[in-house]
Amino acid sequence: MSTISLQIPAFLEEFMTDMIDDGYAKSKADVVCKALVLLREEEAINSVLRAEKEGREGKLLEGDLDELAKRYSSRTQK
Repeated sequence: MSTISLQIPAFLEEFMTDMIDDGYAKSKADVVCKALVLLREEEAINSVLRAEKEGREGKLLEGDLDELAKRYSSRTQK
């Protein structure tokens, strides 16, 4: 695990505090981690939706599915 430092706008810090006060997260770091997990999931869903759209449009999908699965798995498991 690593530590990062970042500046955030006051309205986001207030949101983070609200999430902690509401019991959604234990700390500001926990809020950020949960947000990143949700973003990663959203990106995965969007990738599938784009691929489905391309398939409906008749675009050919090429590639080695096993290799793609390995690459995706290694990116999502970290």
